[in-house]
Amino acid sequence: MVEPQVWKEWLQQKSFELLFNALVDQYTEPLYWQARKLVARHDLADDVLQDSFISAWKALPKFKGESNFYTWLFRIVCNQSFASLKKEKRYTEIEGNSLAALNDDPFFNGDKALADLHKAIAALPVKQQIVFKLRYFEEMPYHEISKVLETSEGALKASYHHAKEKIKKSFQLD
Repeated sequence: MVEPQVWKEWLQQKSFELLFNALVDQYTEPLYWQARKLVARHDLADDVLQDSFISAWKALPKFKGESNFYTWLFRIVCNQSFASLKKEKRYTEIEGNSLAALNDDPFFNGDKALADLHKAIAALPVKQQIVFKLRYFEEMPYHEISKVLETSEGALKASYHHAKEKIKKSFQLD
């Protein structure tokens, strides 16, 4: 494993290929699981991760080092997840379609309550889905979500509140 200090040296020396390979080696697994938590399905998480690394590769020469590499990559994964969920929602005529795929996913081992929660989350607007997942599942503080999504904390709190109320309502109706 290469130390992050060496990564900064490679960035300064413009050794982008070495840096990129080190980042991929170090962060593929944790970033996959972040994407998986956000988009729920294995196939979408793989696509999100691949698209994220492509975006990172293209943006690496412009990286200024104002955040650490993981935070930067995590933001890219969140943005790609957001885009993927929007695209999925746009092209899915039946809302339960992605939930059926989740239940068929061999990597999903949740019980009925968890499946119902994911179903309720999938019915939310995409931005509320992301905010809810980062806050509820990741227990990420609002100030960190604000940095990742480049949104004000107040807007995030409102999105989370609305998401939580909609999810509560979906459980009361069943």
